[in-house]
Amino acid sequence: MKEKYNNILILTGAGISAESGLATFRSENGLWNNHRVEDVATIEAYHKNPDYVHDFYNNMKPELWNARPNNAHLAITKLQQEYPAEVHIITQNIDTLHEKAKSKNVHHIHGQINQAVCLHCGKVIETWGDVSSETVCESCGVMGMMKPNIVFFGEDLLCMNKVEELLRKADLFLSVGTSGVVFPAASFVQTAKYYGADTVEFNLEATSNNFYFDRHIMGKAGETLPKFVEDLLNQVHYKSSL
Repeated sequence: MKEKYNNILILTGAGISAESGLATFRSENGLWNNHRVEDVATIEAYHKNPDYVHDFYNNMKPELWNARPNNAHLAITKLQQEYPAEVHIITQNIDTLHEKAKSKNVHHIHGQINQAVCLHCGKVIETWGDVSSETVCESCGVMGMMKPNIVFFGEDLLCMNKVEELLRKADLFLSVGTSGVVFPAASFVQTAKYYGADTVEFNLEATSNNFYFDRHIMGKAGETLPKFVEDLLNQVHYKSSL
């Protein structure tokens, strides 16, 4: 591990949100919040029955609105505020817990629960209210084309040009609460490692990507990540005092 980093990149997954009481929405049996993925998370399902898909995400909003960031989210914010480096977050989570923790530079590759995108003009709106097939796009005025700004299966991930840039620049890559089995996010550590980053995994148990991580820190992220951040801060403050 280096004494000082210039570009820190943090990948977060469902595990960090689970510590705020949010369920890992996709279960081992393939259901997502007790719904078949094919019925609520594909573009075909949206076109076939948009109101059913909208209702699914509308019903999810209150739980995500009420969720509060935990110590792991707050530790990331502290790192951004106090460590003399550029710190970016790539999150697979559709909640806004990083934003609630007042983090910046958050890149939602799977979209956000509080957004909808117009399939006619591409306008993205932010709302915690219900969206339906009767919602009119505030930009183009077309009704019935507002899709939840969630990346459905088969769709391209968001922000990927920025993600590739950040992976090439990173000299420290942290993976927090993600399984390491869903691609392409599972390959991010490999890319970061290829470009020379130190790599650290925070998880309840080691993932199948363990070959590419320099360190594995097991346990709840709300307990392990704050300590790691404090150690980083102490190290750079000690170095600057010399």
